[in-house]
Amino acid sequence: MSATPIQQWLDEYCQESSGVAAGVVVLAESAGVEPALAAATNADVAQAEGLRSVAGETFKTQAPVLRQGDGLKSGSESGSRVISVPLKMGEQPVGAIALELNAAQKNSSESMVLELSRATDAFAKSLSEAVVQRAVADAARLLEFQEPLLTHQTLREGATALATELASVLKLDHVSIGFRDRTYSRVEAVSSFADFEQGARVFKLISIAMDEAIDQSATVAHPSVQEDRPRINVAHAELGKHRSCAVCSVPVVDDGQTIGAITFERGGESAFSRHEVADFEQIVSVVGPVLHLKRETERSWHWRLGRAIADMAARFVGPGHVVSKCVAAGALLVVCASVLVTTDYRIGAPARLEGSVQRALVAPSEGYLESAYVRPGDKVEAGQVLVELARQDLELERRKWESELSRHENAAPAALARGDRSEFVISQAFAEEARAKLGLVEEQISRASIVAPFDGVVIMGDLSQTLGAPVRRGDTLVTVAPANEFRLILEIDERDIGDIAVGQAGHLALGAMPDRNFEFQVHRISPVAQARDGRNYFEIECTLEESLDAMRPGLQGVARIVVDQRSFAWVVTHRLIDWMRIAAWSLGV
Repeated sequence: MSATPIQQWLDEYCQESSGVAAGVVVLAESAGVEPALAAATNADVAQAEGLRSVAGETFKTQAPVLRQGDGLKSGSESGSRVISVPLKMGEQPVGAIALELNAAQKNSSESMVLELSRATDAFAKSLSEAVVQRAVADAARLLEFQEPLLTHQTLREGATALATELASVLKLDHVSIGFRDRTYSRVEAVSSFADFEQGARVFKLISIAMDEAIDQSATVAHPSVQEDRPRINVAHAELGKHRSCAVCSVPVVDDGQTIGAITFERGGESAFSRHEVADFEQIVSVVGPVLHLKRETERSWHWRLGRAIADMAARFVGPGHVVSKCVAAGALLVVCASVLVTTDYRIGAPARLEGSVQRALVAPSEGYLESAYVRPGDKVEAGQVLVELARQDLELERRKWESELSRHENAAPAALARGDRSEFVISQAFAEEARAKLGLVEEQISRASIVAPFDGVVIMGDLSQTLGAPVRRGDTLVTVAPANEFRLILEIDERDIGDIAVGQAGHLALGAMPDRNFEFQVHRISPVAQARDGRNYFEIECTLEESLDAMRPGLQGVARIVVDQRSFAWVVTHRLIDWMRIAAWSLGV
């Protein structure tokens, strides 16, 4: 590829304009297409990539751009500025121009933008449409070198296809693509292995040559190219001597980061021309981002994690990033404070109120339910009749035994009067039996009325809808509990039961009285776990320090037991840490 009119104009403009350190021109076929690098002057790879990015932004917005040039890295000096203006053919946008001004340039950025705009307008008028179309086509043709990378699945296959195509299109003997791995480069792909008789030796020389270009963040060639800034090319000279060829290595840069290099080799001792080197740099600027993307997608997850940690550390340690550093310092301060500051470690659990004593009143015998005078929630007094069973059968039974008793009592004197001693004894025995049966029936009649054993409240037993139903002996009819004597039952999760001890204090909030807190103490810990709703818990019995008339057995709420003082960080994270320990043990870690 020979020097284009655009390259010649850019070279002349940068030489004639004082204070211009480097420049690039980008062209595109239409407004919706990403512009490609068409020309570059005095710019190393990193500078060219940074200027191309600024020029691409100008092309999209079609407005001049002014910014500091420190972000271009590499050869950019501190205090430099970057200006960029759009390039138009009439009213049709075709590209953009970006220049880096060194710190010695005293003219204002606005005046430099105006001067550059005039120069580009004059240059655009002098260009023929055919020249621009050819330049645009050359720039678009560069994008075709991305195709081998995009059509192959793996990085090695795509890089090998790219190296082969570059060697074929550029009429070169060999093209090698490598990446920097920590402190040295590793060759990833080459265009041909045909004459690699000493493969290991050659690969080592190529890797060293790539390192030489990467370390300088600039294109390095042997024999040297006529340029303003000479480069160290000792490794390239050794490779050229060993292979009897001209060598040129161009660093691969993406987003200001040098990730590798591409080495071009051509047999013979003739040096690469300046324009050939510029072509190499333009090609690398186009394929570099795709190579980087391919490489990143094949990275392992632990490498990505380490890279993310390293990038984060660089943000905190390196210059700038004031906001990130303030956030990190604040986060560190919060963590340290949470470790040093102690707070109450409380264990929360569902709670319910129960009567201190619960008396179940059961059916004394089989029969039928006749009357029910109370329902759950009713207050009762000692001796108050709560439930009555039907007495009809028992009354008939009583009259039967009364008749039997009267008959045997009358038969005994008659037998005595006749002098029948045996009949007298038998009549007395039957009379005693009837008397006992009568006493039993009378006792059953008296027990047919179920009375309250003490003052309290009915907590179970709504019999109003089952009057007349049969009951069996021992069936629970009503449950009564003292009205103002309660015990508190807490359901402590199995993960927290180890921290609970008898005598610990806590606070209770009932759902019916959320505005009041009631103090309590742990009285007894159940040694047996229970399961419900997919969780295991232990019931612990607690004693309330006070009670209110509004309290009723069965009320539910939430209780918190104060264990001791622990660090705030431990209180917040101990559940997560315990879960991670169990998970790690389950996985055998």
